[in-house]
Amino acid sequence: MDNDKGALDCISEGKEMYELCKEIFPICRSITGNGVRETFDIFKKYVDNLELTEVPTGTEVFDWTVPKEWNIEDAYIEDEEKNKIVDFKDTNLHVVGYSVPVDEVMDLEDLMPHIYSLKDQPDVIPYVTSYYAERWGFCMTETKRQSLKPGKYHAVIKSELKEGSLTYGEMYFKGNSEKEIFFSSYVCHPSMGNNECSGQALMIQLAKYIAMMPERRYSYRLILVPETIGAITYISRHLDEMKKNIIAGFNLTCVGDTRDYSIVHSRYGDTLADRVLMNILKYETDSFTEYSYLKRGSDERQYQAPGVDIPLVCFCRSKYHIYPEYHTSADDLSLISPEGLAGSYHVITKCIEALEKNRIYRITCLCEPQLGKRGLVPTMSSKKTYQETLALKDILAYADGTNDLIEMSGIIEQPVSLISGIMDKLVEAGIMVETERIKRG
Repeated sequence: MDNDKGALDCISEGKEMYELCKEIFPICRSITGNGVRETFDIFKKYVDNLELTEVPTGTEVFDWTVPKEWNIEDAYIEDEEKNKIVDFKDTNLHVVGYSVPVDEVMDLEDLMPHIYSLKDQPDVIPYVTSYYAERWGFCMTETKRQSLKPGKYHAVIKSELKEGSLTYGEMYFKGNSEKEIFFSSYVCHPSMGNNECSGQALMIQLAKYIAMMPERRYSYRLILVPETIGAITYISRHLDEMKKNIIAGFNLTCVGDTRDYSIVHSRYGDTLADRVLMNILKYETDSFTEYSYLKRGSDERQYQAPGVDIPLVCFCRSKYHIYPEYHTSADDLSLISPEGLAGSYHVITKCIEALEKNRIYRITCLCEPQLGKRGLVPTMSSKKTYQETLALKDILAYADGTNDLIEMSGIIEQPVSLISGIMDKLVEAGIMVETERIKRG
């Protein structure tokens, strides 16, 4: 855990998340269907306020339409000796997502256009989908594909596309304010550990954490949606209240490995979510990687779209598209760990703590207050005591009503947790008061 300063403190939560990942890993999920509902049934064992919404096939959501519902029972390819070349029961990645039904015997040359593999990663099975164009296909390793011999093959996919619905889940925790902290992740990927069992498990663990908070300054909304179409559907139904209430949002994905942390910034990199996540990554981890919005690829595309403009960033460990196991069978349970999940949990719960503490303060006296008579600094000055009180004096210098604590943290280069603790003492001493933001100058 070289990159996880606080992960050890959260290792029990990491173990719980990993066990949940193991439970949901085998399920064949897609953007619709019974696999999604089965996953939500499992989540309901851990949280009691998970509300599900079904949006019917054909519903118009901005420029998109909710597609037909897809379910699959079985799939395989047999050779002439009835040997199964690929079998859906071995891994659900063997089938192209949303494949239409097929039951045909064909020559190898006719089968080959329906087989997908990765030439540059010959020993892994790729994850391939065709949500919005009807086709069928199988996925296998390039090594297996190259080993197929001429002859007859029996291709079978027992699937169904029907008029149904898209399912998404939502958890809401009311706070003292209607203003919201927003979290989103996916519930549409089949058997892959980092992308996306890890995001789902982190969301459920965060829900348990938020439920146990003794007091919530803000309200919290956590949603689990199918990628792209689910986020678009949710936004189309809730845009007005989202724009009114959300002050900071986080899209959570690929959060289970122990590699570097990552932030994908908002479109202009200037939201409260950008500032708080950057602050926590700086002070609570050993290293992290920043990506601009130009490197987006997750549902920050929807939440940060022009006209939507939710103040949101994406948080990952190894960023999607970057790590070599992404969207392949190599993204299995061995890629994620309790330690990796614990590190992500630590970072996001620290973001929550910082946001709850984040306020604007103004000093109540002119010039530097006499701190010694209030017991806030030693009454004898030396080089050592000077260093110890420097953070306190920097806080006094920038508590002019123009900075919140997160902004002040960036200026004086001290963590929010330290600043908020000192500020509590200054408020108690009558030197500092909470205020509305004052315009500088």
